[in-house]
Amino acid sequence: MERDLYENYCRILEAELVPALGCTEPIAIAYGAAKAREVLGMFPEGVEMSCSGNIIKNVKGVTVPNSGGLKGIDVAATLGVVGGDADSQLEVLEHVTEEDIARTRDLVKKGFCTCSLAEGVENLYIVAKVWAQGHSAQVTIINRHTYITRIVKDDQVIFERSLGLEGDADQVDRSRLNVRDILRFADEVDMKDVSAVLGRQVEYNTAIAQAGLSKSYGAQVGRTLLQYYGSDVKVRARAKAAAGSDARMSGCSMPVVINSGSGNQGMTVSLPVIEFARELNLDQEALYRALVVSNLIAIHQKKYIGSLSAYCGAVSAACGAGAAITYMTGGSYEEVSRTIVNTIANVGGIVCDGAKSSCAAKIASAVDAAILAHYMGMVNRCFKAGEGIVKEDVETTIKNMGYIGRVGMKETDTEILNIMIDKVDVE
Repeated sequence: MERDLYENYCRILEAELVPALGCTEPIAIAYGAAKAREVLGMFPEGVEMSCSGNIIKNVKGVTVPNSGGLKGIDVAATLGVVGGDADSQLEVLEHVTEEDIARTRDLVKKGFCTCSLAEGVENLYIVAKVWAQGHSAQVTIINRHTYITRIVKDDQVIFERSLGLEGDADQVDRSRLNVRDILRFADEVDMKDVSAVLGRQVEYNTAIAQAGLSKSYGAQVGRTLLQYYGSDVKVRARAKAAAGSDARMSGCSMPVVINSGSGNQGMTVSLPVIEFARELNLDQEALYRALVVSNLIAIHQKKYIGSLSAYCGAVSAACGAGAAITYMTGGSYEEVSRTIVNTIANVGGIVCDGAKSSCAAKIASAVDAAILAHYMGMVNRCFKAGEGIVKEDVETTIKNMGYIGRVGMKETDTEILNIMIDKVDVE
């Protein structure tokens, strides 16, 4: 593999597979608010958040981590101001204390934070504004959860940068991702170049999955699967991924390693692969090579869709996991491609109606579809070109699904938000 492409793929993994504490949308709000307070240089008299519909959708129903079970944009922003550490980025709320939570509860009741819907902006858009003693500070985040594009203090712009390619600050080129090169990279990559990020993903995501199975988080989708469906690897793979989401969506304070800016996607892309590797008695290197496949296949799909949309990211993540399961069982490029196409053709239409406990069930369904796609693909069974959005080759099929998620479901996204905030009469 060409050296520049090899290094680019390594950088993509390093940029994407980072730890995050709690659902990434409320954490991004907390991060923006904490950064605004830092710029202001004193405790503010109030905070005003302006957010895109997708941010509001993904914060409305999820518990803010380390908040004592509280939900909402006002909670996330206020807690970020009170106890957040902006330097920790997606782990901004890691060191919140009980005193911080109590103060946050009090400030929220007093209306310390207000929020408005920003229209006509990018799907991931956050502006945090704070003020005190005649001074003000404003921080803008666009397209990626920690990508600050603008900082203003006392009406003076003190920092500004363009969005660049996909709004990335990490200087990687995701446009060079494709299935064939991803498999080649997985075959050739030197373990020393990826073991740190992948080892952390295995450690963190396995731990939160176990927490989700050991306690009564959310709707307990993972526990339900093991209780009623048995302990076959196909069930365990679904249950582990779902259990991680059970815990994370219900405020578990344990960090996870994300994928495509999402903890749910990070768990979906890794935990089924880990479970199948254990079933097959594969060594660490074989597991890591499979995780390279799962992570990069998911990122490859998401680059066409964007960070947030009406398209459920569990599908692209599960698709990556299915591809990795095919890869680790000796599957060829053609068999991996069939796994991807079969998954997309099956569950490509699952909608995202925000981050909340039912994400765990959507993860379980998407992983189930990916496992079915794997077994079909390994015996040369595949949905054919011309059937729906399926085309002759895997890359065009991926692009088609990306177009639907990015463009075709845009109006769906708006109507989902309208239903969630009671702005539409469905009668």
